[in-house]
Formats: sequence, structure tokens, C-alpha cells
Amino acid sequence: MVTTLPAAVMAAQTGPGRVEVLDQVARLADLEESDVEQMRGEALGAPTRGVVAYGEYQSGGWWTTSLLNHSGDPHDVVIGDGRPRPTSLLEDMPATARFLDSLGLDFMYVRLARLEPHSYLWEHRDYAGLRGTGRHRLHIPLVTNPSAVLVTAGARVHMAAGALWRLTPSQAHGVCNSTGPDRLHLIADVYADDAYESLAARPYLRDGDAADLPEMTAADRAGLLARAGQLAELGFTDAAEQTLLRAFYTHALPEGGAYDLIAELHQGRRPDADVNRWRAAKTHLLAR
Repeated sequence: MVTTLPAAVMAAQTGPGRVEVLDQVARLADLEESDVEQMRGEALGAPTRGVVAYGEYQSGGWWTTSLLNHSGDPHDVVIGDGRPRPTSLLEDMPATARFLDSLGLDFMYVRLARLEPHSYLWEHRDYAGLRGTGRHRLHIPLVTNPSAVLVTAGARVHMAAGALWRLTPSQAHGVCNSTGPDRLHLIADVYADDAYESLAARPYLRDGDAADLPEMTAADRAGLLARAGQLAELGFTDAAEQTLLRAFYTHALPEGGAYDLIAELHQGRRPDADVNRWRAAKTHLLAR
């Protein structure tokens, strides 16, 4: 079910400028096409899209439903430590259950995650409220498109289907699906153990997986703030703020830079409470 590549091939596919990106997101293995097709069919045939959770982290359009959790209810999607059990949804997905079992991993939580077109998960960190036990996140893209990308370490990474990917969610990252169709991933949070270490021993990226974002120039910054300011003056405050939040996906910003732009937009324009609200959001979402 899982096929790894020779070490020499992996090294050749990891360019010298990709070390920081590779630390945060990487391929771990190729998957059998038949396995992916079966899991895709089961996921697309699921009787529920799930629920919208973690609303403060997103623009809307991020739906999740659980396959392994602590209650057995597929709509219980707030992850946490513990030994999970199959939900009623996974019981109707035998190919997916067989694949998960074949990995031999110590699971914490497993979910299906759907990101609709024109939707964003804002820059954030995960795992902040969990205890210090070593844990890792695996992604299996089932349905995707080139506009569905993860942004981290100043780069856009398209997590292509047909592979098992690792994400380090304790590092700042965000996700967008600019044009659609829906992006549908199987996401597994697992505890560190020998089985995981063996699976993750040789991370790699292929040519074209990652692309550096351009730096934001002073002119870029001024133009972006001017456009957002015009929206705010017209009373479209949410649109103004989202214009600045989306800068994270188009430019290589310092960590929390999009939140700083919003605070700058509101400085002197709106009550101090709005400035403080976005400074607090930066602290909360980036788990500082």
C-alpha cells in the first residue's frame, strides 16, 4: 500500500533551497493508485460534509468529519489527546479502515477535511493546547487542484494526490483553495513511535512541489493598504481585513505579518479595540 523511494532519488529531488520547507512539509511515500481511488470513492460518498469548526481560523468553507475520535460521533471534530475509536462513518468505509490499519501507527485523531473554493485557513499554529507528547500530522490528498496550496516558510506547496505527506503543524502555516473544485484530504494525527519514525525516515519534495513567494516591497505594501483602506472607508471592513489576510498567500511575509497589516490599517482609523483585537488574534492563532 505504501511505496518508498531509494534514498539517492530522494536526495536528488530535494533542492538546496528547500531545507526549511522540507522541515515543515514533505512527501513520505508514494501510495498505490487503487488504494487512493477506493478511499476517494468512500470519502466522496460519505453521507455528510461534516461540520465547520475552528471558525476563528478560517474564512469559511473548511468542513471536517471524524473517522477516528474519542466519542465515535463523526461530527465531534475538536482534536485532543487520547486513544481513539472508529466513528460510525469509518465503519462504512472499509477500504479507508484497511489502509489506516496497514500503516501500523499510533493514531490520535483521523479526519476528512474539505476546503471549498475561494476558502482560506488563516496563518496559524496547531497543537498549542496539547501536552508535550511527540505527535505528527499526515495528509493523504484525495481530491485536489493546483490552486489548493499550503503556505509555510515563505513558499507555496501543492500537496499532490497519490502520496502520503507529513506536515509539521506546530510551525506557522495556512491553506487556501483559490479557484476550486473542493480540496478533500484525509488527515491523521499520530503519536511518535518506531513505526512513525520508520515511515518518516526519508522525507522529500519533487520538482514543482514548492514555489517561493515573492518578498513584499514597500510599494506592494502601500498599494495593498491603500486598497484595503478604500474598502474600509466604504464600510466593507470584513472585506478590507480579508484582503490583507490573503497577502499571506501571495507574498513571503514575516510571521504574523498579515495580522500586523490589519492592525496598521485600523491604527488611527477605528477604535483602539479593533487594533488590540487583531494583535490578540495574532497571539492566539500563532500560539505565542
